This record gives sequence, C-alpha cells and structure tokens, in this order.
Amino acid sequence: MSIASLLKKNETVEDEFEAYVCDDDTTQALVPVLNEREWAPSLIKKGGIENAIRTLATATSPKFLFVDLSKSAEPMEDMNALAEVCEPGTMVIAIGKENDISLYRELINSGVQEYLVKPVTTDQIRECILTAETTLRMSNETEVEVTEKATDKLVAIVGMRGGVGASTIASSCAWIIANDMKRNTAILDMDIYFGTDALTFDLEPGRGLCDALENPSRIDGLFIERAMIRQSDNLSILGAEASLNDPTYTDPSAMSHLLSELKHNFNYVLMDLPRNMAAEYPLMLSEADEIILVSDLTLAAARDVIRFLALCKTVAPETTVKVVLNKVAGAGMVEVDKRDFEASIERSADWEIPFDPKLMVQVSRAGKPLPQAARMSKVVKVLKEISVNIIGEKTEKSKESFWKKLTSNSGK
Repeated sequence: MSIASLLKKNETVEDEFEAYVCDDDTTQALVPVLNEREWAPSLIKKGGIENAIRTLATATSPKFLFVDLSKSAEPMEDMNALAEVCEPGTMVIAIGKENDISLYRELINSGVQEYLVKPVTTDQIRECILTAETTLRMSNETEVEVTEKATDKLVAIVGMRGGVGASTIASSCAWIIANDMKRNTAILDMDIYFGTDALTFDLEPGRGLCDALENPSRIDGLFIERAMIRQSDNLSILGAEASLNDPTYTDPSAMSHLLSELKHNFNYVLMDLPRNMAAEYPLMLSEADEIILVSDLTLAAARDVIRFLALCKTVAPETTVKVVLNKVAGAGMVEVDKRDFEASIERSADWEIPFDPKLMVQVSRAGKPLPQAARMSKVVKVLKEISVNIIGEKTEKSKESFWKKLTSNSGK
C-alpha cells in the first residue's frame, strides 16, 4: 500500500455504517433504516463484497458493515480477503442468496454478527443493527483493560497422546504472541528426533538443541542467538532433527541451564514437551511457570491426564496447570462424552478446540501458520484465547467483534 493511501486511510472520518449491495431490492430495504438513523443514502454502495474489499483497503472501516455475498463464488475466501483490509472492532452483517446451514455456521463462528438469506426486509435489517449495537456496547462495557502480568515466562505444553495437536497449539500460540502481540517469543521443541515446530514454518531445525544439550557449558546469550532459527523478528525456534542412529543423552542439569538462559533472553518461551520426556525428566515441568495439558476425548487420554495432573501436583505443586480439549467433534462422534471426561479427571477443561479437518487441510496447502492462514476461524479464536492467558492478559467479553485483534505492546 502506498504512503498516499495510508495517509488517506488515517485521515478519513469513520462512518457509523456502510453497505455494499448487489441489487436494488436490498437498497430499497436499507433506505428506511438509514433515514431513521439520519445516515446518508450515499453509504449504500454497489458491488457487494468485492467492492467492499477494494474500498476499505484505502478507507477507514465503519462501525457497522453490511456486505452482500450474492456474487461471491467463495464466500469464506472473500471474507478472509475482507479481513485483511478491515479494521478491528467492525461489526459485520452479511447477506446472500445461499440458504446453506454450513455457510451460516462458518460465518457466525468466524465472528460475523449475522447472515441473512435474500430477499431481506427492512425489519430484518433494523433488528440486526440493533442487536449489533447491543453486542458492541456490552463488549465495550465488559472488556477489561489489557495489562501484562508476566514476562520471562516458560510454558510447558504437553500432549497426552500422539496426534492430539500439542505441537500445533504450541507453534500457533507462539506465532500469535510474537506476531500479533509483538512479544519476543521462543519455541523450544524438545522432540529431538521427530519435532515438527520448525517444519510448521517451513524451516530446517538444524542441530541447535542437540548442541546445547551436548555442550551445556557453552550455553549463553551468544550461543542461544546462533543456535536458534528466526521465523520473524519476534519469533525464534530451537529444535533439532537428530539422527535415529545416534542416541542422544539428555543431562538434566543441561536442560535446566538451557531453560534458564532462554527465559533470560525471551519474554515468553513455549516448550513443546513430549509426554515421555516430561515423565522421564519431571524437572522440566517443575521449571515451568505454567503447564498446559492437551488432550482429546478418548479413554486413554483421560487416563493420562489423570496421571499427569498427579505428577504436576507432586513435582510442580505451585504451578498453574491448564487442560485443553482439542479436536472436539459433535455429539456422538467422540469416544468419551465431555461431561464424562471431565468427571473422570475431576476438573473442567479450560478450553475446547473444535475438530475441523477441512480447515487443517486448507491451512496445510496454504503453506502458512494456522493463525495467519485461518485467523477468522473458530479454531484460531480459541488459540488466541489461550495466547491471551499465556501472556497474562485478561479479557471478559460477551462476544468477539469481527476480526477483533489483540492489543499489541512492545516486546523486549
């Protein structure tokens, strides 16, 4: 975007409302509402979502945005494109000709306030705007001022079973904290042989972690800087891809020294810790400031959550332990019902991430980190909530506004 267009965007006075529609009938339904609110008729523009994307790229977003998806071949892709140019806090009402429950759910889960099937009436539009106003007012009244409570924080993320998604959660939360919240962040991938965190970002892990564990006396700030791989200005990764023919011995004192040095050099360290290593080296749990156990709704995972909660109580009694349920499918599609699962572990889960295999395939093909490729998705919404918890920020909201971005503060 040019400097001139940036200046234009900054100087434009924010409108309360804008509509981008594709037909005259919708325009006629909108006009009475605009008249009631003394909004100018010029706020109704032709062209649907395509024109909205083009216009808002160089103009300030309105408080309420009304977009027509009728001519969109890929509504969710167009919504993602709109998200790239739309400012935080915008309440979006979408309309379209598709009476599709799957599309409706995708749009609502992404944060769209409402989706109406055409033809729409004046009463429907009026009611949607009133509801959006109420939602926005409640959000503004209850949103707590963001304050940073902790830095130099080590978070251990442990998957209870293979394939539950602990590495995806670790890498995604680290990306959000580093790139959206602008904190100096490190990922420590402790799976020396099969770690995937570097691969997630299309990077080669190198031998940094192996070198650190084999030569603990060399670990200092300079060594850390050279051993880690940079994904961005605020995100670095320390991992390895050790040869399967070369068993690596891990010295507990070396691990302790490494963790201490990482905390000294980064605001937040997210340690992707394999469950077998956590069991063999409980020191790594005791060093953590917070422990996140990632599970699915299976009997085996419930058993291991119980065991790890007991282990954490023994080796890290003062450390906060959270439980994330990942890949949560609909009723009748899980091995253990959520209520029974929580009863067995004798506590409630802190977060629940929905099962969305289609989304994960799309993200993989896009070749981008999950929070970047699908930031409107319900999955990423929960990952942002987890990230907010990690950095010690507190939010209380009735509902997320469309594309509500997390407030950014400067890092180290």
